[in-house]
Amino acid sequence: METGTASLKNYRQSPRKVRLLANLVKGKEAKEAITLLRFSQKRASDPLEKLIESALANVRNAGAGAKDLFRVVNMTVDKGVVMKRSMPRARGRAFPIKKRTSHVTVTIARMEAPVAKAKIEAKKVETKEVKKATVAKKPVAKKKITTKE
Repeated sequence: METGTASLKNYRQSPRKVRLLANLVKGKEAKEAITLLRFSQKRASDPLEKLIESALANVRNAGAGAKDLFRVVNMTVDKGVVMKRSMPRARGRAFPIKKRTSHVTVTIARMEAPVAKAKIEAKKVETKEVKKATVAKKPVAKKKITTKE
């Protein structure tokens, strides 16, 4: 299986906000993930879209075909450097401000067509089994007991 990775270091947004989009596209087909990010209203959508496209380019440069289908296998968002600043407050005090950054890593793998066909075949077999199970068997006729008088 051909895989490609791309990473984004010290992205200036908190990991908690970036994880919302990462969890949205994790496990999806690459084209579908790019479309979801393109129409998302979140600020992190544009950098993540570029990151997925970069991972796709890395896989294609490694020798994958242009018509192959790819899936976002994993997208991790880790904590980066925290910049510490301070805001002046009343009576000479200082209020701490933490400016968080994120490290984002994307792993993309080629989807295999036989696996997709095998899943479709498995679903067909399951539906046939369910249909067979739902067909009721004819009840066995009870013998009438007659008494001679």
